[in-house]
Amino acid sequence: MPIDSGAAPITPHKAFPQAIRHMAPEALLNAEERERIRAKSALFDPPAARLEDGRRELVGMRREEIAAEMLAIGEKPFRAKQLWHWIYHQGVTDFAAMNTIAKPLQAKLAEQFVIGRPGVTTEQTSSDGTRKWLFNFRDQQQVETVYIPDHDRGALCISTQVGCTLSCTFCHTGTQKLVRNLSVAEIVGQFMAARDSYGEWPTPKGEEGRRLSNIVVMGMGEPLYNYENIAAALTIIMDHEGIALSRRRITLSTSGVVPMMDLCGQELGVNLAVSLHATNDALRNEIVPLNRKYPIAELLAACRRYPGASNARRITFEYVMLRGVNDSIAEAHELVRLLADIPAKVNLIPFNPWPGSPYKTSTPEAVRAFAEVLNDAGYSSPIRRPRGRDILAACGQLKTATERAKRA
Repeated sequence: MPIDSGAAPITPHKAFPQAIRHMAPEALLNAEERERIRAKSALFDPPAARLEDGRRELVGMRREEIAAEMLAIGEKPFRAKQLWHWIYHQGVTDFAAMNTIAKPLQAKLAEQFVIGRPGVTTEQTSSDGTRKWLFNFRDQQQVETVYIPDHDRGALCISTQVGCTLSCTFCHTGTQKLVRNLSVAEIVGQFMAARDSYGEWPTPKGEEGRRLSNIVVMGMGEPLYNYENIAAALTIIMDHEGIALSRRRITLSTSGVVPMMDLCGQELGVNLAVSLHATNDALRNEIVPLNRKYPIAELLAACRRYPGASNARRITFEYVMLRGVNDSIAEAHELVRLLADIPAKVNLIPFNPWPGSPYKTSTPEAVRAFAEVLNDAGYSSPIRRPRGRDILAACGQLKTATERAKRA
């Protein structure tokens, strides 16, 4: 049983092969491809959630997993509800702070379990209010997390993998090889550590008063290549008795892992963002190599069938503006044609240069002209303002700079 978040249950992949025998041919191919993706993902599994001293990490466990742990140490399952409240609503990391639990049980829990957070290698705040963390984990791997403010609220951009396997040529993170997937605890922990930083515990009631009001799964890694862990993490985050963030406040970004997009829509129902960046397969094959496996036509077909997409919940298409590469007026008109019948908005992203990149930022005039074509066709096309440049807030920059300093 999944956590009670209102999300559809997550299919256990071990039992999946029995469920695919009677599918239509197209659905069967998609299901089989999902199994291949899951098998490959398993090669990059994170470390086990057990410390060297034998204690187990409670962050990242589902309700029923915590209940099972309580039974295993001779306690009643209702203790899981108490622990859930203290961990995800109150944000405590010390069992001694759980004043609804008797002290002997507090001590017993402390002997068996831990409530962890990622370690903080670096925390920086930009002149524009953007805050960036370089988090480290028990095996000394590191990822970046960025908070992007918007007046009195904002979005936390979280990572799902250490490094990335996609090698998009304009992306700084793409220069960092995939090391491993993040665990459920490591994904949820990024949000919890950011809340620690802003003192936003206990969970604010309703949507008001939340500085950390949104999550964008757009950091290091391709989230749909770590689907099992990201799905479990987001389900915990959406649970109404804990962090309680609405699925409408969560946007997951993918470069176009088509078979997993359908599953994401069915099981999680979060908002979808697609890293498009080109209007033809020849160019997208070059700058987003995943396109060779899932070309634009297949990707947009998956967008058209994405559950919950509507004018009220539009699919966001990310489009990095590369001077002389993908920023012509002709390409703007082609993008309008491609997006026909998709409830969509387009984020135009000025390219953020990084050392060794072959690309240049499109001129402001070219970006505005591109946006005008989209706007005239009825597509909202905000031009994203670069944030946090003084703290290397572009994805991958801080981690690379830190590793370079270590080598030096």
